[in-house]
Parts: sequence; C-alpha cells; structure tokens
Amino acid sequence: MERIKMTTPLVEMDGDEMTRILWKMIKEDLLEPYVELNTEYYDLGLEYRNETNDQVTVDAANATKKYKVAVKCATITPNAARMDEYHLKEMYKSPNGTIRSMLDGTVFRAPIVVKGIEPCVKNWKKPITLARHAYGDVYKNTEMVIPGPGKVELVYTSADGTETRELVHNFTGAGVAQGMHNLNGSIESFARSCFEYALSTKQDVWFSTKDTISKKYDHTFKDIFQDIYDKEYKEAFEKAGITYFYTLIDDAVARVMKAEGGFIWACKNYDGDVMSDMVSSAFGSLAMMTSVLVSPHGYFEYEAAHGTVQRHYYKHLKGEETSTNSVATIFAWTGALRKRGELDENSSLCQFADRLEKATLATIEKGEMTKDLALITSLENPTVLNSREFILAVRKNLDVLYA
Repeated sequence: MERIKMTTPLVEMDGDEMTRILWKMIKEDLLEPYVELNTEYYDLGLEYRNETNDQVTVDAANATKKYKVAVKCATITPNAARMDEYHLKEMYKSPNGTIRSMLDGTVFRAPIVVKGIEPCVKNWKKPITLARHAYGDVYKNTEMVIPGPGKVELVYTSADGTETRELVHNFTGAGVAQGMHNLNGSIESFARSCFEYALSTKQDVWFSTKDTISKKYDHTFKDIFQDIYDKEYKEAFEKAGITYFYTLIDDAVARVMKAEGGFIWACKNYDGDVMSDMVSSAFGSLAMMTSVLVSPHGYFEYEAAHGTVQRHYYKHLKGEETSTNSVATIFAWTGALRKRGELDENSSLCQFADRLEKATLATIEKGEMTKDLALITSLENPTVLNSREFILAVRKNLDVLYA
C-alpha cells in the first residue's frame, strides 16, 4: 500500500530508558511502514536535557503551541541517585510539569479496556477518565522544617505594601510547615478544559474537592467551576444530554466504587495523581492507561501514563530478555495521529490510528500479551511475548486489517 502522507508535522518528544527502546520499535515496525511520518523531533532524554540545560523541554513545549499536537515518550524526573548516575549539572524539574505549565493544560487519563483484562471493581463496565489539574498545590509548595518553639504565619504583601497575615500555628516544639498556592486563571483553564473535553466525548463531569475543610482554598475551585459552568456550558451540556455536578472527594470515592464508569472525574493536582493510579491499577495495569494533556488554547499532548520502566531497561542493557508492555505508548501515538488527522481533515490518518488500536487490542484478545497482562488475564493459557515479539504480533494483525 502507498504510505499515508501527513500535511502538518506533529511534535515528537523522545524519552528515556526502556520506553525509549519501545519508542524506536513502534516507529520502525508499526508506524513507518504505513505512514510517512512528519514530525518535529525533540530529544527529551536526560542526557540531552542536561546538555541543553533543559532548554530542549521549553523548545518542545513552544513547538507544541505552534503545531497544536504532540506525542511524548516517558521521561526521567531526576532525584539524587539520578544526579550521580547521569552526572547532571542540576536536579532538573519534571519535563511533564514544565510542559503542562507552559501549555496551561489539564491531564485526562483513561484506562484502555480490553477483553480478558477484567477490572477489580466488578461493576465497572466503561472507562473512568481522570481529569487532573496540572498546576500548583503540593507540586509548587514551599516547605520549612521548624526547629523549635515559634510562630509560623502566612503573609500577603499587596502591591501598595499593605500586609495581610494569617496564623498557621504556634509551635511549642519542632515540626514542619508547608505553603501552597494556585491561580484563578489556571483553575479557570482547568474547568474549561474539563467541560470542553466532556462535550467532545459526551461524558458527564464529576468534580470533587474538600471545601468543607478547606473553606477558602478548595472552595475557590468549587466556585470557579460552578460559575463557568452556569455562564458558559450549562445550555450546551443540557443539549448534549450530559451533566455536571460537584461533590466532596470522600463522597466521590464512594460513588466511583458503585458506578459503572463512563464519566470524567475532575480532581485537583494531587488527588488526580493518586486517583488515576488507583483507577488504572483497578482496571488492570498502569501500562494500559492513556494520558492526554488538553489546553483550552487548542493544544494536545499525548503520552503513556507510566514511567520509563527502569528495571526492564537495566535488564535490556545486560542483554537479558524483557517483556515490557508497549500498549499505552502505542496509544499515545494513535491519539496524536488521530488528532493530527482530525485537525488536518486527513481521514486516512484517522483510519490508520483506529486500525492500529484495533490490532493492538485484538492481539491481547487472541491471548498474545506481555508478562504483566498474562499474570492477570482471565483468558486461559495466554502466550507470553517479549517486548519485540508483542509489537511484531500487533504488526501481523495490522497487516490483516490492511490486506
């Protein structure tokens, strides 16, 4: 067949460790035989981030603003051990955090549902999409170790020099203190991203915080969401037959466990981080979780929800066989290619993305899968494939769809 042409580039962000190995295999075996890939490439591997003082991450985010669509491989956020391992100049920030902040985006994560991998929660029939606010809170906090007795205060100094103070705590002994913040503009973007995504996918939106305890901080989130919904989205939601409602985070957790799925659960930054891991694990595997950063400005960045699979990478370096699940990384590519196709009105590219996803799921449903899925599948006598074998099995099923 003649390879599918792309009229506009998408931004390609390469990554680290085992996912970088899979990235190359996916391109060579599943994408390039069918598509004339047109990408603007950025190497976000830790070595090159160090070489460029992390300027490459900023450049990749700016390129995403230009071309609207990006696909990203998993990357390392360095700790002290990584500083030594990679001889880093500094402990660079999370590339995901930098990109989210620059694109003003919200992260939507949803499990990839496939026959043979059954949710732990028996009544979950449809995917649950986690919408995670991607700015502020504990991820932008300021911390202080309190050595002994004393007073800790929050102080706001306005532009005219006026001070407002709130007592945090009168310490009678040692302890710790933490300051967090958020921005109304970022919360507004979060709300609009959730409502726009809900309209595009025809799903209800649940939003949860703890405003009964956090009467100013969390209550601000609640008020902004309700105000934007009432003024900008209520009519469109009613016309689409979908709903929005707010509830406390503890009530939301209880409701989620009894629901059948098929909705968007919007959470603040930390809540979304934790709950997306819970939902993905309960649906089967973190390696079966899609992740897309959606900006109200019209930018989309697709990636796998998991990390760089460090343990498998070290095995790979020793020449040992690995059985690493590449499904979420494949779906990152299909998500980006489909969105590129939609924006460019390139139906062949959209159709390719659909077929690659269908071939990937068909491979698993035939009983051919990586070790992590073989350990939890309800299918009898699954065939355990190594990292490359699984990708080649998907290729075989994709060839059938194009025969």
